[in-house]
Amino acid sequence: MASKANVRITTFQWEGRDRQGNRVRGREPSVAEALLRNQLRGQGITVTRIKRERFKSARGRRIRPRDIAAFTRQLATLTGAGVPIVQSLDIIGTSENNPRMQNLVGRLKSDVESGTALSKALGEFPKYFDPLFVNLVQAGEHSGQLEQLLEKIATYKEKMEYIKSKIKKAMFYPASVIAVAVLVMIVMLIWVIPEFQKLFNGFGASLPAYTRMVIDLSKSVRDYAPVYILVVAALVSAITWMYRRSAPFRLRVDQTLLKVPIIGAILKKAIIARFARSLATMYGAGVPMVEGLDIIAGTAGNRVYEIGIKRIRDQVATGRSLQETMKQTDLFPNAVVQMIAIGEQSGKIQDMANKVAVIYETEVDNAVETLSTLLEPIIIVVLGIIVGSLVVAMYLPIFKLGSVV
Repeated sequence: MASKANVRITTFQWEGRDRQGNRVRGREPSVAEALLRNQLRGQGITVTRIKRERFKSARGRRIRPRDIAAFTRQLATLTGAGVPIVQSLDIIGTSENNPRMQNLVGRLKSDVESGTALSKALGEFPKYFDPLFVNLVQAGEHSGQLEQLLEKIATYKEKMEYIKSKIKKAMFYPASVIAVAVLVMIVMLIWVIPEFQKLFNGFGASLPAYTRMVIDLSKSVRDYAPVYILVVAALVSAITWMYRRSAPFRLRVDQTLLKVPIIGAILKKAIIARFARSLATMYGAGVPMVEGLDIIAGTAGNRVYEIGIKRIRDQVATGRSLQETMKQTDLFPNAVVQMIAIGEQSGKIQDMANKVAVIYETEVDNAVETLSTLLEPIIIVVLGIIVGSLVVAMYLPIFKLGSVV
């Protein structure tokens, strides 16, 4: 199955002449351009022009993971009701409001209509359909249980999006408050403090050291604001580029994130929940354990766990038990390892992995709610300190003048 999963089908647009000399054109999916030329030559067509068809998104909002989750649920529902794949894709495409999603579903429908398997059609768009998704659909096609597998994929996608939304919700509030605090501070430094400085210049007296420091900071921000913005933008861009291109840097960042108090614990629980949910889905689909672990490693979302899961895969390939290799990585709590061990011994890995997923998804939910409750007063205090310190700096000279009078 692994070799077939690696075959990429590409759609080509071609023009040529038939045996009678008439101009003909069309679009066909094929593994390679040379193979398609040979196939057309066998049909008596002399190809004059052929090019790879590229996917171009229509205008509209970008396709998000939750759009793919909704698409999967709709496809699972329609195929489960006995609607053919092509007709199901047609129904989904016409009901879409997002032009980009309409375009994507239309391409899938066109490829399936031309005889391409659904899994291979999905594989043409790795940006939206990851290897786990494609391999599960392929397993469903081979076993004749596509409807059941689509249902499992839909459930898996919905669960993953739920966890992501909870984590994003926990991060949104502090991020928004910090952004407001920074904005307020910038406004005070650029517009408010200079007005106080004009007032202080009329005093003719020396200013407190803290006030002078804040005034100097205000002057620096006003004079070099473009430089600061460029430096910050360059720093963010450099970090993003290195995270995407440098494996050692990404590993170091992911290691650091896992060690952050509270946040790191939530990330670990989310990763374990994703691992368990993926394992249950792959195992239930009949995907071999080694191949399944290889795919799951690519969807871990954290370089530390990706390396750990690949190490588990290598050990399992030599005949060692899953729970033994999981224990050796020191990445999974003992309770998780024990539940997987019970699943291996009883032949119910899917059931136990699902239970682990449910437990840790619940823990992520509770941890996020607790984090939101704890962060709110802390952020308010920090915001008060930042803004209050600037206000105090501006009123210190006034208090000093009042004491002199």
